[in-house]
Amino acid sequence: MRLLLQRVSQGQVIIEKEIVGNIDKGIVALVGIRRGDQKRDADYLLKKCVNMRIFPDDAGRFDQSLLDVKGDLMIVSQFTLYADTRKGRRPGFSGSALPDEAIPLYEYFIEKAQALGLKVETGEFGADMKVDIVNDGPVTIMIDSEDKYPREDVVK
Repeated sequence: MRLLLQRVSQGQVIIEKEIVGNIDKGIVALVGIRRGDQKRDADYLLKKCVNMRIFPDDAGRFDQSLLDVKGDLMIVSQFTLYADTRKGRRPGFSGSALPDEAIPLYEYFIEKAQALGLKVETGEFGADMKVDIVNDGPVTIMIDSEDKYPREDVVK
């Protein structure tokens, strides 16, 4: 499982010209789920996401987390985080989990985030979304659960 975190001053998800999610200061987390990912992957990444010290303290150093600043969290499914670009010019997505496997884990991740008491907004799994963000910094960080739970059975 992968998260692409973007520290934002605001973000929104639009589907068919309608805003379905809207946050202020916080993190937009693009979530990629690969074949074989488990709840432990989601738990690990959520903990990293909300505790990653990427917000500035009074001295301007990265020293505060999303929980510390009481920021918002927008979670957006992003199967293209598992794009395989090693051959040709068209990316392959065989490493990405199919919806029947990915949706329950995506929903689990959202539920666990909501249980933390954060304002949590989401996109819609599988929808054609427009994601508007104002990346603050810019700060963009990739986190992969394979760092904690190495696997050799799937395409990276």
